[in-house]
Amino acid sequence: MSWAFLRDVLSGVNKYSTGIGRIWVAVVFMFRLLVYVAAAENIWKHEHDEFECNIKQPGCENVCFDHFFPVSHIRLWALQLIMVSTPSLLVVFHVAYRENREKHHNQKLYRNPGKIDGGLLCTYLISLILKTGLEIVFLVLFYKLYNGFKIPRLVKCDIKPCPNTVDCYISKPTEKMIFLYFLVATSCLCIILNLSELSYLIFKYSIKCYLKRHVKKQQ
Repeated sequence: MSWAFLRDVLSGVNKYSTGIGRIWVAVVFMFRLLVYVAAAENIWKHEHDEFECNIKQPGCENVCFDHFFPVSHIRLWALQLIMVSTPSLLVVFHVAYRENREKHHNQKLYRNPGKIDGGLLCTYLISLILKTGLEIVFLVLFYKLYNGFKIPRLVKCDIKPCPNTVDCYISKPTEKMIFLYFLVATSCLCIILNLSELSYLIFKYSIKCYLKRHVKKQQ
């Protein structure tokens, strides 16, 4: 899979982000995207082939694998990366709309099309809320699908067509567990960064609005 498009999205968003937002972009790019491409993808590459049960009943291994891993960890991680990065496109599109509007009217309508204020502030806040919500949804999804944030070494399966309860072994459980914990940790860090940026922007512009009203009253 080519991740160039996601890299381009993150690079575009970085231009219009606050300081906290730039840290979020760095975390997503360095500690999530690069780790995924460089290491995690290879660890889960042959997970189905390396899943073994102590019986050769036709179809038993496939059914057990599908039961315990309805969605591959790595595919769900890839989907999470794409989904949490997508709301940032709202900001890029809004800035592009401002720039096109200026070109259409052939005059300067904004002090700086990329400055976070007015409608762009609302778009930016919505993107932060969406990113935070999606991070939480995917963490809950991971927890529910795999019965917690853990990779067992051995699972017992008694689903048909298995004739009885069989032992199935997962390959590289310790290595996968480390990467899963890393995934959860970086997701939590991104949630904290998003909430911090959301709080910062709301506080900053609340103070700004209050000071404007105070000045108007004095005048």
